[in-house]
Amino acid sequence: MNNTYDAIVVGTGISGGWAAKELCEKGLKTLVLERGPMITHPVDYKTANMDKWDFKGGDRITQEIRKRQPKQSRTNYVNTESTSHYFVDDNKHPYNEEKRFDWIRGYHVGGRSLLWGRQSYRMSDFDFEANAKDGIAVDWPIRYKDVAPWYSYVEKYIGISGEKLGLPHLPDSEFLKPMELNCVEEDLKSALSSKFNDDRLVTIGRVAHITEGTKPGLGRNSCQYRNLCRRGCPFGAYFSSNSSTLPAAEATGNMTLRVNSVVSEVLYDADTKKATGVRLIDAETKEVIEYQAKVIFLCASTVASTSILLQSTSDRFPNGMGNDSGELGHNLMDHHFRVGATATVEGYEDKYYTGRRPNGIYIPRFRNLGGVTNRKDFIRGYGYQGGASRGNWTEMISEMGYGEKLKEAIMKPGGWRVGINGFGETLPYHDNKMHLDYNNQDEWGLPTVTFNAEIRDNEKTMRKDMSEQAAAMLDAAGFKNVTEYDKGYSMGLGIHEMGTARMGRDPKTSVLNKYNNLHAVANVYVTDGSGMTSAGNQNPSLTYMALTARAVDHAVKELKKMNI
Repeated sequence: MNNTYDAIVVGTGISGGWAAKELCEKGLKTLVLERGPMITHPVDYKTANMDKWDFKGGDRITQEIRKRQPKQSRTNYVNTESTSHYFVDDNKHPYNEEKRFDWIRGYHVGGRSLLWGRQSYRMSDFDFEANAKDGIAVDWPIRYKDVAPWYSYVEKYIGISGEKLGLPHLPDSEFLKPMELNCVEEDLKSALSSKFNDDRLVTIGRVAHITEGTKPGLGRNSCQYRNLCRRGCPFGAYFSSNSSTLPAAEATGNMTLRVNSVVSEVLYDADTKKATGVRLIDAETKEVIEYQAKVIFLCASTVASTSILLQSTSDRFPNGMGNDSGELGHNLMDHHFRVGATATVEGYEDKYYTGRRPNGIYIPRFRNLGGVTNRKDFIRGYGYQGGASRGNWTEMISEMGYGEKLKEAIMKPGGWRVGINGFGETLPYHDNKMHLDYNNQDEWGLPTVTFNAEIRDNEKTMRKDMSEQAAAMLDAAGFKNVTEYDKGYSMGLGIHEMGTARMGRDPKTSVLNKYNNLHAVANVYVTDGSGMTSAGNQNPSLTYMALTARAVDHAVKELKKMNI
């Protein structure tokens, strides 16, 4: 009986934290499982208040980091001493690539909610209806009206800073006051509104940062404009599981949090046609333990949750739990980016700004929205993130040396530069997939993941437009030395992997129903990125949170009706 709970949540990241909070607040005794160690807000943010000179390598990537994280070091994410400890050791957590895939992972309490970029945007019916209109993959089983109240619910709790725009393709959130554009960004905004006829506009990024007042959690206060977010915020200014949802769950007295718990499978009873619990491996002792519950929430992140389902085999599910459609592991999506334009800016030498704003500008999608915005060469669309800033003295030290020249560099800011970087939608291709390799196992005896996914012609054509239009906009604003770039992209680099257990109406072509639970196992819910049916071009974490809260509401109602 000590191993029996009302609910089990696997994962403590953005989705897992919300599942834990909602289940516990609704009175369910809930076991929350995390495969990594404990990180307690704010005491375990060891580097939060350190300066660059406090690190042996000046807070840059070191050879030691490259040896420990060789694959993640290919990216720009694992590139500092101050944050590398939040990312997994690639050697201890291997994976395989038939095509390059940059899998960025943080195994600890809070997961990637400590590391995310915090950009928070709603999806709209332009996204939920896109597959059906384009004849791509399968139709979403939900529409914007189904999720809208849940967007509002989570936004009011976590705190979203932003500006109301009234755009049908980018619905407004429940906003706190927006962060400010600087003078160059304001002029770019004016130029786009006057020189383009397709409603291009510049707004400040919509971010999960408190900009006024407080929010529930452990001392969550307004942003201090330090821009050290990825080290962990001791002020709780940005939303994370550690500062917000997990403390709320703990406060109920209904949560049991177990760390170092590697879940290997969901257990199934063929007679009741329900899941009975989970089997896990203690990451430190290798002990195998089973826990029972009435309802299971898989929130371990897209690849991890899908892996657990694929490992959950039985006579009923020889190819993985809930995999009657054969779609489990397929339709892997991400957002493609690293393409845009940069420019230098003249005439603002007497202008500056205060603080280190942890945010940039956002240019919402303006392609394929109807009328003059429609394209014949690609479907779907993209948005831009970017900003303008002045160089600072730290960039000049290596060139200018010491003494008098250094003093001059410290006192005189560098020139203004501006850049915008596109984020585009990737279509849900069936043969973009992940699968398990049982011949190559990890240290817990579990199969490793193999990735086989890439962008296709639609995305490549879109990328050309992304760089061309970025340059056109900077040129229209009168900026100088406008330069297009495409720095290349491989799947996973956007850290928005999704779609491998997609939602749908038909059990023959999808894994989850409209409430994020398995078509074939009514008491198992999957509410991380696995369930996404299409990607949109917006950052997806806000949608994961809304869908998680909605799914818990459904699960508790079904439990009360004794349907699950």
